[in-house]
Amino acid sequence: MNVIRSIHRCDVTIFMWVASRKTQDQMVRIAKVISRTANGPLYLALMLWLALSNQPSDAGFLGSLLMGFLLERPLYFVLKNLFKRSRPYVALNTQNFITPGDRFSFPSGHTSAAFLVATLISSFHPWATPLVMLWASTVAMARVVLGVHFPTDTLIGALMGSGLAFLSMEILLK
Repeated sequence: MNVIRSIHRCDVTIFMWVASRKTQDQMVRIAKVISRTANGPLYLALMLWLALSNQPSDAGFLGSLLMGFLLERPLYFVLKNLFKRSRPYVALNTQNFITPGDRFSFPSGHTSAAFLVATLISSFHPWATPLVMLWASTVAMARVVLGVHFPTDTLIGALMGSGLAFLSMEILLK
C-alpha cells in the first residue's frame, strides 16, 4: 500500500505543477486542439482510407487496427469501472477545462487509443514513427493539462494502447 501512496503523491505533485504553470491559458487552448484529434473521427477516417486502399499491407494494418480497438475499448471500460479512480479535478478540487465523457480517470482512453494507432502506424510505416509518437505523447500530456487525468492514467493508457497494438498484430499476422 505504501507504494501506491507514493505513486499517488508523485502523481499529485506532477499534476499540481502542470496546473500551476503561468502560461496555462495558452497551454489549455493548445491542449484542447490536441485532445480533440484523439476523439475518434480521425480513427474512422484512417480505417476508411485503409479499407479503400489498394496496398496489400494496408489489409493487415486495417485488420490490426480493428482488432486493436475491439480489444482496447472493452478493456478500457472494464478498468475504468474496476478502479473507479476519481478525476483530478474531483479528487483535488482543481479546475478542469473540458467535460470528460465519463466519470473516472484510470486509464486514459484518449491516450490508449492514440498509442494504439501510433504503434500500428509505426509498425506498418516506420518512417512516420517520430511524428505519430510525438502526436500520441502530446495527446497524453494534453489530458493532464486539461485537468481530466493524472500522469499515471496516461502512462498506463500509453502502455495499454501500445501493448494491444502488438497483441493485435500477433493475433492477426502470425
